[in-house]
Amino acid sequence: MNFRSKVETLLEASLEEEKTLFLISLKIGSDNSIRIILDGDQGVTLKDCMNVSRAIEHNLDREEYDFSLEVASAGVGSPLLNSRQFIKNIGRKLQVDLEDTNPIEGTLTAADDQAFTLEWKQREPKPVGKGKVTVTKQKTLSYADINIAKVLVK
Repeated sequence: MNFRSKVETLLEASLEEEKTLFLISLKIGSDNSIRIILDGDQGVTLKDCMNVSRAIEHNLDREEYDFSLEVASAGVGSPLLNSRQFIKNIGRKLQVDLEDTNPIEGTLTAADDQAFTLEWKQREPKPVGKGKVTVTKQKTLSYADINIAKVLVK
């Protein structure tokens, strides 16, 4: 078993123990530098990162492999990459960049494994007469339709 396979197996076993955590990214450099980004349904604590780090580090032989290991949580400003991240952020305000249109800012009202729904208020001309009226818009988007989505923090 090569180094990458060992790391992946140890990581999978560690995440099996803590089902609320999930993997966002795993990068292994040519110098055996390991960088793991995690997220969780209830967030990620320092203890969670330490537990995953220990589960990997204590099961790799430093005599056989010279490696560095970094385990971190997805930051507040990080893009949402996983449907579980969208589900956990229901009720929060998002900025979503689409392929052909301007970015949309709205509240995430629903999400599942295939798509998510945003709701926002917009000013539009009145159907009759002069002036504008505020209307509530809603749009359901597939994860494939977006370039990037981020939680807006105020």
